[in-house]
Amino acid sequence: MEFEKWHALGNDYVIVEAEDLPFELTPSRIQAICAPHTGVSADGILLLSAPDDADFVARLRIYNPDGSEAELSGNGAREAVLYLRRHGWTDADSFAIQTAAGEIRPLILSDTRCAVDMGRARVQSAGYPSGAPDGRGELTAAGRTWRFQHVQVGNPQCAIRVADEAELEGLDLGAIGPEIEHHELFPHRTNVSWFAELDGGDPARSRIRARIFERGVGETTASGTGATGAAVAYVLDGGRSPVTVVLDGGELDVEVTGELQIKLTGWAVPVYRGTLAETFVEELHATQ
Repeated sequence: MEFEKWHALGNDYVIVEAEDLPFELTPSRIQAICAPHTGVSADGILLLSAPDDADFVARLRIYNPDGSEAELSGNGAREAVLYLRRHGWTDADSFAIQTAAGEIRPLILSDTRCAVDMGRARVQSAGYPSGAPDGRGELTAAGRTWRFQHVQVGNPQCAIRVADEAELEGLDLGAIGPEIEHHELFPHRTNVSWFAELDGGDPARSRIRARIFERGVGETTASGTGATGAAVAYVLDGGRSPVTVVLDGGELDVEVTGELQIKLTGWAVPVYRGTLAETFVEELHATQ
């Protein structure tokens, strides 16, 4: 089985074309492939296949390392977009891709950078069914009450604003994140971002610092949808767009219109191309 390893701000995925896949991607097989030490070690798998509709270049499915399927990933989407271009699926600068969250439309800016129209964010969704019309809520986790903003941006986000960067850096996401991810308010679990406003040098652009706890993954160096959720929450709380989101792995730019239409811009690069060993493929075949 041939694959490529890509990363965007340290958020790394194994990219596989469906025709190169010798078996179904079951949760157990996904876990085995993504495992550190005994597998490839990745934050997930991006599966590319022919689209159902000629208006699209490809169909993209996104899997978390715990074997669950994600509706969308901002970093994963950029990796897939630039992979498709490099591998000749299209020579267009702008095209459409099918995802579980619906259509996404990227604009390629260079060999390593693209902007992705992420569609329209929502503050009401089945991801937070008991939520108020403005998507704001309150919950208790790790012995503390948190006020949050629910944002649906292809997948569910719980964005939490904290007072400043010092408080943000002091948070133990490994202790807090699981309780919020699995909180009863979120029947499909949720991604979580904590953010704080930064002093900006550019009066035309806001800057926030964010830390991300991804559903099915844990704390990550970066997340495109997590950054988007934080940026939307910041704008809804009175901040101005566009927003530069500073993550552990680097920076992403998020534009948020008055109707919550989102454009996410950032980079992604390949790391290596590989082939799974025959013995490992045999083990995967034997894994249900």
